[in-house]
Amino acid sequence: MNRRTALKLMSAGMAGMLVGGCGLSSGSAVPLPVAPGSIRPVPELEGVRITVGSKDFTEQIVLSYIAQFALDAAGANVRDLSNITGSASARNALASGQIDVLWEYTGSSWISYNGNTDPIPDARRQYEAVRKLDLERNGIDWTAVTFDVDNTYAFAMTQEAAKRLGVSKLSDVRRVVAENPQDATFCVDTEFASRNDGMPGVEQTYGFRADPAKIKTLTSGSIYQATASGTCTFGEVFTTDGRIRSLNLKVLDDDRLFFPRYNLGVTLRADMLRQYPQITDVLAPVSAQLNNVELMKLNAQVDVEGRDPADVARDWMVEKGFVTLPGRAAP
Repeated sequence: MNRRTALKLMSAGMAGMLVGGCGLSSGSAVPLPVAPGSIRPVPELEGVRITVGSKDFTEQIVLSYIAQFALDAAGANVRDLSNITGSASARNALASGQIDVLWEYTGSSWISYNGNTDPIPDARRQYEAVRKLDLERNGIDWTAVTFDVDNTYAFAMTQEAAKRLGVSKLSDVRRVVAENPQDATFCVDTEFASRNDGMPGVEQTYGFRADPAKIKTLTSGSIYQATASGTCTFGEVFTTDGRIRSLNLKVLDDDRLFFPRYNLGVTLRADMLRQYPQITDVLAPVSAQLNNVELMKLNAQVDVEGRDPADVARDWMVEKGFVTLPGRAAP
């Protein structure tokens, strides 16, 4: 979705760029070598060409490499087509067969791809509805879902401001607007400022009306520092962004469950998953180790520390024991 493109990793490879309007390039080899760890060679996947794609922001690129290393260790002939510009382009690449595997978010499919306007607050029911709709309407199936990852919208503030104003959840914002109007300042991006599932919906659900003069529209990436520096009290963030952790920001609880669920899963064309159900066996244990805290750490290594996403992904896979480095025996 457009809300995520501000997190674009400009230094990543451009394998996913559109080529002459005729589709995507064929992809490249997995960027770093790995050997089997707890992921063992799978005879049914031996030599099978599987192209793994991603959208064009840090988390997606790291996740793409994680899937690539997993499938490579299982024996597949993996191709890298990460960093496809725009969510719609990545989704279309999956549907058209230009890529085979794409990590996806339930809210993105429900709202952006399938045109629904009302999210389902319960994560499992949202996933079940998305999977059913995608399968019936688009021939796309979901697997290896984790409800421990929910990369959705949120508001954050500094720990000092939260303590001083007594704020821990979004329903506390109404009191700040009424009693401390000088502190009721908001930093949001342009899209969030006008979306129904953005600022207007937050105001309606939580019963306050912010002074328009105190709503600053910034690029998504600059909101984190603006919040940390006190330019605004409340900053719109994404819940797995590593800058939350590095800047020690406090994320407010969405206690009325307004924001859509953006739980993480792997999407494939249904015929691909039917032919190679072993892909689930390879990726489900990996997905089970992912959660918001883990992704925040991984994202921060790229966005804050400046590490290469492929290195970050491989180190994590080795740390978890899924793969080993070439020349080292699996435990």
